[in-house]
Amino acid sequence: MKIIQGGICAAKGFSANGIHCGIRKNKTKRDLSLIFSDVRATAAAVYTTNLVKGAPLDVTKKHISDGYAQAVICNSGNANTCNADGIEVAEKMSELAAKELGISASDVVVASTGVIGQPLDIAPIADGISELAKGLSSDGSDLAAEGIMTTDTVKKEIAVEFEIDGKVCRMGGIAKGSGMIHPNMATMLVFITTDAAISAKMLSKALSADIKNTFNMVSIDGDTSTNDMVTVLANGLAGNKEINADGDDFDCFMKALNTVTVHLCRMIAADGEGATKMLECKVSGASNEATAKTVAKSVICSSLLKAAMFGADANWGRVLCAIGYSGASVDVNRVDVSFKSAKGEIAVCRNGAGVEFSEEKAKEILLENEIEIIVSIGDGKYSATAWGCDLTYDYVKINGDYRT
Repeated sequence: MKIIQGGICAAKGFSANGIHCGIRKNKTKRDLSLIFSDVRATAAAVYTTNLVKGAPLDVTKKHISDGYAQAVICNSGNANTCNADGIEVAEKMSELAAKELGISASDVVVASTGVIGQPLDIAPIADGISELAKGLSSDGSDLAAEGIMTTDTVKKEIAVEFEIDGKVCRMGGIAKGSGMIHPNMATMLVFITTDAAISAKMLSKALSADIKNTFNMVSIDGDTSTNDMVTVLANGLAGNKEINADGDDFDCFMKALNTVTVHLCRMIAADGEGATKMLECKVSGASNEATAKTVAKSVICSSLLKAAMFGADANWGRVLCAIGYSGASVDVNRVDVSFKSAKGEIAVCRNGAGVEFSEEKAKEILLENEIEIIVSIGDGKYSATAWGCDLTYDYVKINGDYRT
C-alpha cells in the first residue's frame, strides 16, 4: 500500500474536469465538476441522515439502485435543496451529462452543494456542460476537486496503489467539507474511484462498514448537512478477479478504502471553517466499541474544548466534562488525559484528577496546528478515534453572512 499522485484519476479509465459555468458570481471559482469512467462501474453510496435531503440524493439513490454508475456531476455555489423543482433540475443535470458522454442518464450520480433554499438555475449548467465534458482529462482530479469546494480553503484529494490477485490496483478520492459537518453520515461530499473489480454488494458492504469509523467520526460544528453523501465507483479495469465475498482480497480492498477515507477525514477536520488546528481525540480502554466512539465524539464536539484549543489553553476539565455528559457508561475516577503534538506530550489528568504540569510546556504543545487529545477510560480492549477542529472567531464571521 503506497500513496500516489492522481486523485480520482489515478485509477485506470477515470477522467475528470471542473469549470466555472456561472452558478457562482465569482468567476475565478469553479462551480461544476464531472467524473467519468470509460466503462460502467459498480457503485455504492451513503447519504446524510438529515430528514431534509437535497433532491440530488433522491435522484442518485434511484439511479444506482441497480448497483451501477458511470459518471458523477456535481455543482457548487447553490445547493439543490428545498426547491419545488429540485428533482426536475437534478434529473436534468443527469440528462445533460449523459447526452454529452453518450451514456444513460440512469448511470449518472448527481450532487449539489452550497446555499440551501435558493432555486438552482439549470441554464448555466446547460451552457457549460459541453465545455465540461470536452475538457475531461486523466489529469483532471485537481480541477474537479476545485469545482466541488464551497467554504473550503484547500483542495482535498488522495490516491493509493495496492495489489489484489496479483494485479496492481489504484484508488483515489476527492472531498469537500468545511462546515455543517457532524457525525451522522454523510457529512460532506466525497467521491472515490477505483479500478479494482468488486461486486456492487461487496462494495456497498465495504463503504457502509468503513464510514462508521471514519466519516461518522468527524465533527466541525455539530450541524448535519442536507446534500451530502459519499459515493464509490469501481470499474474493474485493474483486471483482478472480482471480489464477491469476504476474504483476503476484500480485506486488502478495505485497507485501501480506509487509507483514503482517513486521509480525507483528517483534511476535512483541518479545514473546518475558521479553523487553525486539527484535533484528533484517541480513546482507549473502553469496555466496548460503542462507548469508545461515544466518548471520542463527545470530546471532539465540545464547543468549550474547541475554544480552549484555539486559545492553546490546557483546560483538561472540559475533556472530563464532555465525557461526563456523553451518555457513555464510564468510571470517571479511572480517566486519564494527555495532550500531544509535534512539540511533545504532557499528562494533565490521572484517575479523574488533575496532576501538576507545566502550563508553559502545555501551551507550547497546544500552539501546534495538529493536536492529539489522548484519553484512557479503563482497561478495556476497545478504542476509537474522532477528528475535529478548534472553534475560532472566524467561524462566526464566515457563517454570519454566508448567504449574502
